[in-house]
Amino acid sequence: MHPTEEIGFPTRVIGLISGTSVDGIDAALVEISGKELDLKIELLAGETYPYPVQLRERILELCAGVAISMAELAEIDDAIAFAFAQAAQNIQNGHQAANLIGSHGQTVYHRPVGKSGMGNGEWGIGKKNTPYSPLGYSLQLGRGALIAHLTGITTVSNFRAADIAIGGHGAPLVPRVDAYLLSHPQEGRCIQNIGGIGNVAYIPPRHGDWLSKIRAWDTGPGNSLLDLAVQHLSAGAKTYDENGSWAASGTPCYPLVDQWLRQDYFHLPPPKSTGRELFGVTYLEQCLKDAQVYQLNSADILATLTELTAASITHSYQTFLPEMPQGVLLCGGGSRNLYLKQRLQLLLASIPVLTTDEVGLSADFKEAIAFGVLAYWRHLGIPGNLPTATGAPGEVLLGEIHQG
Repeated sequence: MHPTEEIGFPTRVIGLISGTSVDGIDAALVEISGKELDLKIELLAGETYPYPVQLRERILELCAGVAISMAELAEIDDAIAFAFAQAAQNIQNGHQAANLIGSHGQTVYHRPVGKSGMGNGEWGIGKKNTPYSPLGYSLQLGRGALIAHLTGITTVSNFRAADIAIGGHGAPLVPRVDAYLLSHPQEGRCIQNIGGIGNVAYIPPRHGDWLSKIRAWDTGPGNSLLDLAVQHLSAGAKTYDENGSWAASGTPCYPLVDQWLRQDYFHLPPPKSTGRELFGVTYLEQCLKDAQVYQLNSADILATLTELTAASITHSYQTFLPEMPQGVLLCGGGSRNLYLKQRLQLLLASIPVLTTDEVGLSADFKEAIAFGVLAYWRHLGIPGNLPTATGAPGEVLLGEIHQG
């Protein structure tokens, strides 16, 4: 049977993802029709399901580089798959059953292309017996085969592997979806996701060879440093700064922001990707050490870290975009941080900063929706990556299919 006949039109798909903030599992039940320019989605239900506390703590430890045994890794992988399967089952309550799941899983490690911990590529020999430049590597836990078994629904997972295998970063993967859902015929837009890590997709006006002109990359820290700082400064009483109100009561230290912006990653040209491996606990510890020189209080530290996120996004646009956009659309958890949004608007001056909610696409569940679309495309045989975003040499089908 042809994939389009198997899953039917329109198709009810569940998109699942837990981002680098490890807040919980975002689940979106969507009805999808069309293919690319005629792609249409209707969000039927969206919900975030928190991880059990102990599981979240173990994931964060793993992301921070804590050594564990293979047996422990297997336990965490299973636990995440069970949690994702439960989220998929719960999101369908009160709705007609879904016939496809797209699960991104939980990223616990991401190594950009060209980076290696093994010296000069001594473990790999390329053509003509010369050492190769290492491929990237990205590990998402919560295996799709188990989700498919537990739910009885065909599941697509491991989306990043195919792009990485041909030399791409495997990230960001959402820009192709952004292009078909959020492009504008006359307006160049930046779709700025602010999760634990920030990433941008620049979508030029939709005419001519517009798809090849899309640019996308990870801009740097989103909420990762902020959330870690809040937990540290509140002695664990808080996990995030709601609405950015704590940061808003402080004053940013601009010399410190300028110092932090000299970090190499911010000046590396796209395509590029990053994660908690760089902007995580060790990075925050250095930031806190740097802040001691200026005798900042807790609110000032949070205001300064918020300014780093806003300034790194703005610096990224000014440095690497072919032209500044006519509008910026925010999504992800950081889009709810009113203080961060205000700082970004101030830095971008006359360029309006809105959320994707304001153009009809849920800012909270856009990433989950996107992986539902990527699963749908995988079944239709439509490539999901965008080479100008990931740095891959060509388009590939993304994801592994596990029959339910």
